[in-house]
Amino acid sequence: MDMVNTPISQLLFKLSPPVMLTLLIQSIYNIIDSFFVAQYSAEGLTALSIIYPIQLLMTALATGTGTGVNLLISRMDGRRETTRQPDIIKSGLVLACFHFLLFAICGNLLAQAYFEMSSENELVCAQGVLYTQIVFGGSLGIFIESICTKILQAKGNMSLPMTAQVIGAAINIVLDPILIFGLFGIPKLGIAGAAIATLIGQWVAMLITYIAIKRNYSLQGHWNIRILFQIYQNGIGSIITQSLYTLYIVGLNMILKLFTEDAVTVLGIYYKIQSFFFIPLLGFQQVLLPIISYNYGANQTQRIQKIVKSALILSAGLMIIVTLIFMIFPQTLLSIFSSKKEILAIGKDALRIISLSFVPAGVTIIVTSHLQGIAKMKFSVFIIVLRQVILLVPLAWVLHFAGLKAVWWTFPLTELIAAAICILFEKDRHRLQPLS
Repeated sequence: MDMVNTPISQLLFKLSPPVMLTLLIQSIYNIIDSFFVAQYSAEGLTALSIIYPIQLLMTALATGTGTGVNLLISRMDGRRETTRQPDIIKSGLVLACFHFLLFAICGNLLAQAYFEMSSENELVCAQGVLYTQIVFGGSLGIFIESICTKILQAKGNMSLPMTAQVIGAAINIVLDPILIFGLFGIPKLGIAGAAIATLIGQWVAMLITYIAIKRNYSLQGHWNIRILFQIYQNGIGSIITQSLYTLYIVGLNMILKLFTEDAVTVLGIYYKIQSFFFIPLLGFQQVLLPIISYNYGANQTQRIQKIVKSALILSAGLMIIVTLIFMIFPQTLLSIFSSKKEILAIGKDALRIISLSFVPAGVTIIVTSHLQGIAKMKFSVFIIVLRQVILLVPLAWVLHFAGLKAVWWTFPLTELIAAAICILFEKDRHRLQPLS
């Protein structure tokens, strides 16, 4: 599809659905994982809530590195430059293997200490450590698949990554109850079964996308330190965004644990639910990155501004709808995961208050994507660090002295400040012009 001449609305609505469906499938199997684990063990659900931020860190490196590859290739396509692309592909795959080794080793060495720091319940710790060691030990699938998916998306192929995710997720969903509860003569594996099902789904998706890359693009390039640095440089916004989720969720968990572990579980449930309802917004974000990057390479300044304006309007509309759902049906959403009275009582207030942050969060997500797409990484990183390090956890710590309910107000306060700064960046147009 022509990234420069195709009408903006047609471009967004043509490329976004496959990405959204991919995110939907990912969200569904995350929710189903948690659902089956909750049926098996309440401690297992708490363990998944505790390990969730560390899984986000793994996802951050996987998708952030892939985003760096995506932006480089999209920008080169905009400039009609193809000679260096095999080197970028090879370098991305090398980084994927390095990240896998890093998590496989650290996951096994540090899991016990992390869970002991996060929970005093021995069963929660035992189940969490087991799950972590299996998922991190087999994480090559998610790292390779993320690179391959972003290469395909940079080339405008949104359908194959979607197909890979659908097949991988379907396998995961089918295997979850079989391996967790021991159906059809298979031994009952409990939380280890959930971890194994996740890995099998990831590896299947990896094989599908890797075979497509091998068939259609050259893998004969050479990796070097300079290209690795460029990949990190372009993907740093995405890497930092998701990595800081890990830090602030761990920080919030530590604060919430001062009240009750049920509050920690509520936060974990919230992120599972949020990942589902943010799918349209995140789908637009993933499509925006290659579109903006391509037009940046082609020096299409005015078109980029129109794309961003359209994305902001769509984002606001979507987030208003999601806010209303969280306001009206908080207990229904929570009851998918737990019927425990304490969790429902805490979660009802939490979901309603946090939902006030959704519209400003949409503004921040679109603007930081714009900044990444036009290679203004330092501005993007500044907003991300402000939002997730300088504001979120310190505000939560201050507010916790007023009680548990006050802690949830951290989210809307943080997002309002971040969105206000994003609007200032967007108004300062001369700093956001593409390079000539």
